Amino acid sequence: MDTWSAAVMLFLIMDPLGNLPIFMSVLKSIEPKRRRVILIRELLLALLILFIFLFSGQAVLDFLNVRQESVSIAGGIILFLIAVKMIFPQAGNPLGLAVGEEPFLVPLAIPMIAGPSTLAALILLSNQNPERMVDWSLALGAAWLISAVILLFSGGFHRLLGERGLIAMERLMGMILVMIAIQMLLDGIAQYFSHTSGMF
Repeated sequence: MDTWSAAVMLFLIMDPLGNLPIFMSVLKSIEPKRRRVILIRELLLALLILFIFLFSGQAVLDFLNVRQESVSIAGGIILFLIAVKMIFPQAGNPLGLAVGEEPFLVPLAIPMIAGPSTLAALILLSNQNPERMVDWSLALGAAWLISAVILLFSGGFHRLLGERGLIAMERLMGMILVMIAIQMLLDGIAQYFSHTSGMF
């Protein structure tokens, strides 16, 4: 996977367009000036967490003695489940915040930006090609930056695309992510059979 493909995959998993209504719902009762400060803070916290997982994920896998193909298969399954939720979203938004309560770390930074699927994808990237950490860092930075711009200008995007437009974009992102997930799953299965056949 090249840097551009990794950036696109991470952007699709972060799903900023799909998260727009949730961000707007959480922040709507907060003063507009304070709203932007909170959003920037949450975005920076999420970026810090994402980079920690990118660089420490391999150490965790080594400690658990998990092989590369296992991570690839697990990552494909997780991405597939996330993509299905994007295509067929569930009603409701169980965020658990009181009206007017200022969010901190949860739920905007985690899990809306730095969600389990994004963290799993970063571990997968660092595990598959640990010598390309600069590429993965650039991919993560690019995906985060585009997501941050979309979320910072959420009002404009919402007016431009409308509710139906946002839903359509999320469905499209979900379809693309399904294809990436299946490819990742197939790669993991191929690696597994290649590894096991080489043992005999």
